[in-house]
Amino acid sequence: MKNTHLITYTVIYALLIGLLITSCSSDDDASPNDNSQQIALIETTAVSGSWRITNLNDSGQDETSDFAGYEFTFNSDGSLVAINGTITMTGTWSITDDTNSDDDSSNDDGIEFNIFFPVPDTNDFEDLNDDWDILSTSSTKIELIDISGGNGGTDLLTFEKN
Repeated sequence: MKNTHLITYTVIYALLIGLLITSCSSDDDASPNDNSQQIALIETTAVSGSWRITNLNDSGQDETSDFAGYEFTFNSDGSLVAINGTITMTGTWSITDDTNSDDDSSNDDGIEFNIFFPVPDTNDFEDLNDDWDILSTSSTKIELIDISGGNGGTDLLTFEKN
């Protein structure tokens, strides 16, 4: 008789433990954010006119004046054109969903504003080449940040609509 009660209690405990284990959820099961609407909105904003750089802070060093007089145009084909009088610089830009990047800022939503100019490291435009995290966007301002994985420096870049 004692064996029957022991077996019954063991089965009940095993069932309860099994129920507890299977009812627990894991944060790993969460589906990733769908950023497609936000990406489309940022792309629409970027291509809506010409822009100027009103802030470029490279690890504490103000380099905004390096881009004085430049007008930036983000084209829908992914090209990026910067014009200052007779000087024209052509690069590329894109906005990507990258929730797994190892250099994301703490307020990152997984969206990156990518800029690339094919220039040597000594050219001022090389400072713009990065996968920037987006701090904020409005119809007249795009604020970006990059936290360097190497030296931990923080770069800030702001475009304002002309």
